[in-house]
Amino acid sequence: MVDARGPVQPGLPPVRPGLPESAGYALKRVLLGRPLITEQLRRERLSKKVALGVLSPDAISSSAYGPEEVLLALLPYAGAAAFTLVLPITGAILVILALVAASYRQVVTVYTRAGGSYVVARENFGPKTAQVAAAALLIDYVVTVAVQSSAGTVAVVSALPVFGPYSLEITLGVVVALCLANLRGIREAGGPFALPTYLFSALVGLVIVVGVVKWATVGLPVYDPARLPGTVPVHQGSGLVEGATVLVLLRAFANGGSSLTGVEAISNTVSALRKPEGRNARTVLTVMACILGFLIAGVSLLAHLTHATPYTAGYPSVLSQEVRAVFGYGATGHVLYALVQAATALILYTGANTSFNGFPFLASFVAEDRFLPRQLTKRGHRLVFSNGIITLAVLAVALLAVTGGTVNALIPFYAIGVFTGFAMAGYGMTRHHLSHREPGWRHRLAINCAAGVLSTLVVAIFAIAKFTEGAWLVVVVFPLLVAVLIRVNHEYRAEAAILEEVRGNPVRQTNYSRHHVYVLVNGVDLAVLEALRYAHSLRLTDAEAVHFMLDAAHAQQLRARWDELGITAPLKIVDCPDRRLVHAAAQFILEAAGEGEDTGVTVLLPRRGYSPLSGRLLHDRTADRIAHAINHLPHAVATIVPYDVQARIRQRFPELPEERLARRLERLRDRLAGAPPEPLTEHNAPHSEPDTTAIAAVRPGHPVTVNGRLHSLTDEERGDRRVLLAILTDSTGSLGLEWHDAHPDLAAGLLLRLTGRAHTRAGDGALVISDPAYSIVKTTGEELDTPGGGDQG
Repeated sequence: MVDARGPVQPGLPPVRPGLPESAGYALKRVLLGRPLITEQLRRERLSKKVALGVLSPDAISSSAYGPEEVLLALLPYAGAAAFTLVLPITGAILVILALVAASYRQVVTVYTRAGGSYVVARENFGPKTAQVAAAALLIDYVVTVAVQSSAGTVAVVSALPVFGPYSLEITLGVVVALCLANLRGIREAGGPFALPTYLFSALVGLVIVVGVVKWATVGLPVYDPARLPGTVPVHQGSGLVEGATVLVLLRAFANGGSSLTGVEAISNTVSALRKPEGRNARTVLTVMACILGFLIAGVSLLAHLTHATPYTAGYPSVLSQEVRAVFGYGATGHVLYALVQAATALILYTGANTSFNGFPFLASFVAEDRFLPRQLTKRGHRLVFSNGIITLAVLAVALLAVTGGTVNALIPFYAIGVFTGFAMAGYGMTRHHLSHREPGWRHRLAINCAAGVLSTLVVAIFAIAKFTEGAWLVVVVFPLLVAVLIRVNHEYRAEAAILEEVRGNPVRQTNYSRHHVYVLVNGVDLAVLEALRYAHSLRLTDAEAVHFMLDAAHAQQLRARWDELGITAPLKIVDCPDRRLVHAAAQFILEAAGEGEDTGVTVLLPRRGYSPLSGRLLHDRTADRIAHAINHLPHAVATIVPYDVQARIRQRFPELPEERLARRLERLRDRLAGAPPEPLTEHNAPHSEPDTTAIAAVRPGHPVTVNGRLHSLTDEERGDRRVLLAILTDSTGSLGLEWHDAHPDLAAGLLLRLTGRAHTRAGDGALVISDPAYSIVKTTGEELDTPGGGDQG
């Protein structure tokens, strides 16, 4: 026996040929690492302490910029009175925080699976109404990435003003880095991701406590905005009378509402906590709300005491000025200031990263309900929802580019989505209580209904007060997004209604007395010859080549070339004077199929496959358009016969630039990894262990124990018996298996350890073990964590 590589010893399992990898795949392995297999998909349950640190950065970090946003709205109109008005506005925000937190405490108790307000709305109002919550959350996730990244950059440039002019570039770089890290399957569970939350909370809490103590004892320095160049314009005069209009107060309140973003994060990821999930989630949510309330109140109070003023450039931030006022400019003050700014940047960037977990997971959840493209449900190279991650990064980068990456410009896009989610959760729980009427339901209903109504009121305030500052875009985009989600669902349901009509369409054999095969040709090449060979293999009534003449000279050359090569299939040339090639082909086939109900027509269209770039730039897709037109005709079917030109170019010219690039990228990956690359087969099949035999070493007639992965399973009928056929693979080769009785516990992809005696199968000489004893191997695999309802597996 021989193959393309030379002789093969009888009785040995065939060596599966390795396909050369493309440059694109080589680059993917350099950027993302080796691929992970589904078996390595694991979820780590979070303790309450870790969950608080991992799931809270989005919410707790908003205290770093929420009070500053209130001052930005007040100072140009209310002047120095803004530092007084910030306290009652903060108080109103804290009331809403308490109400929303109380509402979500009920959400996490009743709905312990991931999804938050989307699940609440879907279960209580149906899938269509739930798309309002889906749209709100999707917008919220996108804006969260932009806002948190921008605010994190503000913390960096506040400490290092030299980088201030490059704030947008830094922010964009952070988003791209987060995207790449998540595509690699970044872990987001445990100490490293919990540390920024605890560090920020402790340091800012220290600033607040020390600041209040110093104010009560020795006093705090007070900033004078009039003497600070670069601050936002401050209204001069009696601000409480002249400037503090209702609209200004509403704008300030709306800006301050950004402090409540992220409160819903725990409800989106209840299933990531240890059991009992609901009770643990309630505890974590309560602690998070208390920390957030304390930090918001403390930062606002210090702003009132120190008159820390926002700057037009966005930096230094109000929080950084408060830290300077509290700790001073001594050696200890410099160290503490640097620590606070570093902790602020870390928690804000970590908060941005939570969206890279939440958005892809939610998108896959909505896509499973058929309201988003199903591509968002697929896990990629590293077992993450790659399409969702890339979509989020692209949208966030676009939003940053349009707004210039400043937090104040992004805030109008923020709270509408956040508070719409709050409202949907409140209304959904209200509906739940009315339906179930569990003990104490009236009290809970009052809380949820109040949270829903108040959140709706905030949405209306934001839409009106910030309409001219960018909120109009969200007001327009939001209903459009909901309409798009519902339209996608209509399309999927329409497709399913057609494709799932199987009961009334049993499989019957169609017997045409006449069946014509036409091969549409525009020249004579290997692709056409391959299509002709396939046409003859169908063994139908007749096979004929057809050329639609657009150019008489070309048709004449084609006829001459056809005769010169001695091609036996008849060539028919059809005039196409108006050059409507697709219409002419469809008309020709319609006439051929119209000879009678007993006539069928098959059309074969050769299609050459080129590289993705040159294929798009240098060649059209005429075959696809013709096939689309023909497949609408009765008794006719069009089939594309592909011919991979690019693969044959690679075989003939192995030193093409793309091939050299692929090899260089592989070498680069090996150097970065510091070790020889692991073949992809090692991910698909395990190595043999010391007490087992590698498949390549199996010999006929000898009892062996082998480890391997079930590559395929086939249930075959042989006479009056059914035989289960399988292929077992490891990193050295493949081995055939046969069982003559049922084994329902077997499935493709399982790892097995089996014992038996191999023999050579008659006919093809392949090694087979019949009725081996086996056990299913349990593997731990590489764990990928999924806190935050994320897509990390």
